[in-house]
Amino acid sequence: MKIIGEKINGTRKRVAQAIAERDAAFIQYLACKQAEAGCDWLDVNAGTHPQQEPEDLVWLVDTIQAVVDTPLCLDSANPQALTAALNAVKQTPMINSISGELQRLERILPLVSESGSQVIALAMDEKKIPETSEARVAIVHNILNATHAAGIPDEHIYVDPLAMTLSTNIQSGVIFFETLRSVHAAYPEVHFTAGLSNISFGLPARSFINRAFLTLALAPGLDSAILDPLDGELKAAILAAELVLGLDRHCLNYTRAYRAGVFRSS
Repeated sequence: MKIIGEKINGTRKRVAQAIAERDAAFIQYLACKQAEAGCDWLDVNAGTHPQQEPEDLVWLVDTIQAVVDTPLCLDSANPQALTAALNAVKQTPMINSISGELQRLERILPLVSESGSQVIALAMDEKKIPETSEARVAIVHNILNATHAAGIPDEHIYVDPLAMTLSTNIQSGVIFFETLRSVHAAYPEVHFTAGLSNISFGLPARSFINRAFLTLALAPGLDSAILDPLDGELKAAILAAELVLGLDRHCLNYTRAYRAGVFRSS
C-alpha cells in the first residue's frame, strides 16, 4: 500500500499558524517525521485562502524539499496555486484532486496532463456527494472519460470512492466498498485511495474504526490512503492485512517490520 502523509495541512490550526508565521522548522519537522516513517508522498495543503494560496503553497513546497526527497501530493483545487507549485517541485507530484465537477476538470486536467502528474479523482460532482455506489460509479465513469480524452493513463489515476463518516450514515463503509469493487472491475489499471480519518469522524476510539476500515478496504483493491504515517498500530494492521491477502511475497515486508520492532507483541 502507498502511504500519503496527511500532517502538513493548512486546515489544521497549528499548521495554519506555521504557514502564517513562516515557521519553517515546524513544517520541516512534520516532513522529516513522515518521510522517516516511509511515506510515498507527503500531502501539502496550504489552507483555504485563495488569494494567498499560491504563495503559501510554493513556500511549503520549497520548505519541505529543503529537507526531504519524498514526492509531494499537491492538495489544492486552485489552478493558480497548482501552477505555481508545479513550477517549484523537484519530482513529479500527485495532484489532489479532481472531481466530476466540469469546471474543476476543465481547469485542472490540463495541468495534470502537461506535468505528467498522478491525480486523485473524487467520486462526486458539483451537486453533492452521492449516497449510492451506483451514482458514485457513474461520476467516476464521467471523470475517466475526461482523463482518457486528455491522454492521461489510467495508472496515473487514484480514485477516491469517498469514505464518509459512519456517525451520519452507518452504510458509509458499505457504499465505499461497493463503489471500489465496481470501478476496479471496469478499470483494472486505476488505483484507489481514501482519506482514512473521515470514516470515524465524530465517533470515540477512532483509531479502532480506522484500522478496521483500512484492512477491510484492502481486499477489494484499495492500494493507497491519506493517513497518519506515525500511527504504528495502523501500519502494523496494513502489513498484516497485506500478508493475509497474499500481497506480501515471501512475507518479506511483514518479517522485516517485525524485526524492526513495528509490532508490539508476537
